[in-house]
Amino acid sequence: MKTLFDKTSIGNIQLKNRLIRSATGEILAKNGHMSADLFNVYENLAKGGVGTIITSFAHVVESEKPFPGMLGIYDDSFIEEYKRLTEIVHGYGTNIILQVVYCGSYRMEELGEREIWGPSAVANLQTHIQPKEMTIEDIVNLQKAFADAAARAKQAGFDGVQIHAAHGFLLSQFLSPYYNHRTDEYGGTIEDRARMVLETYSAIREKVGVEYPVLIKINNSDGMEQGMTFEDCKYVCKKLSEAGIDAIEISGAWHPFTARQDSYFKDNAGEIATENNVPVILVGGNRDYHSLTEILNQSTIKYFSFSRPFIAEPNLANRWENGDVSKSKCISCNGCCVNLDGGVKCILNR
Repeated sequence: MKTLFDKTSIGNIQLKNRLIRSATGEILAKNGHMSADLFNVYENLAKGGVGTIITSFAHVVESEKPFPGMLGIYDDSFIEEYKRLTEIVHGYGTNIILQVVYCGSYRMEELGEREIWGPSAVANLQTHIQPKEMTIEDIVNLQKAFADAAARAKQAGFDGVQIHAAHGFLLSQFLSPYYNHRTDEYGGTIEDRARMVLETYSAIREKVGVEYPVLIKINNSDGMEQGMTFEDCKYVCKKLSEAGIDAIEISGAWHPFTARQDSYFKDNAGEIATENNVPVILVGGNRDYHSLTEILNQSTIKYFSFSRPFIAEPNLANRWENGDVSKSKCISCNGCCVNLDGGVKCILNR
């Protein structure tokens, strides 16, 4: 019988358990750089026993600056401080993966005079920002920015990188017929809408080499009219698996789900895992030790990532491993985590 505390591997990463802290915006970076509070957040997570940490997203283009308190990885000035971060986390036997992103029109900081890229000039449903349609030159430059960011992550000692292609950010928008109205080779059919994601992965792979782990986070569907469908997702995952991606984290639009539902995307993630020879990470509503053990043994899903449960309880992994397998103290997945005193905390821990 498989357990959540089996020792496994993703590529050349050795994992002490199947529990992953999914990327979570802590809002604690200073002009893109690490802060004392942020070092503390990651050290506490590593102390708490989680097998692998995926960082909050780091933007790959300096001029974008889309979210307050967001990490950066757009030049070499980040390498030394990230070396310190990876050394701290590795000291507890925990892996750490850097998530890389270009947010585009889905942003929270003031736009100002910045030029914002999108697959097409379609206003964002949430922010109402209308981006500039990217030229082919823009596309090539952004792919290079992702690749350079991944190379810096490797130099800084991160165990891998995760491409953020979910949640309505730019790479996710390329996959969506709602946002992607292009008539060139990057728009139209899913084969062409997927080209940006596949080429970005290829650019990263070429830069970091075949042995360095590269993961991706992708929606199982966009959960909206004219959005990316599950069939589209299956196509992209199949192509990524064939291209050598090291793991796929399946996420999606969480708004149709209630706070009482667990493991929202388990059925679609299970189908992706069955159809592809690549480890699949399930995120969203993972809170119960027993139900996760059941999913692990009744499907081909191999890993489980958490956000809010680790905000409420950074020591969750240690507690479960030590025999107290009661449900996570995070009882809600419906907006319980708020910005208190300059950082992301759970209202249970005020």
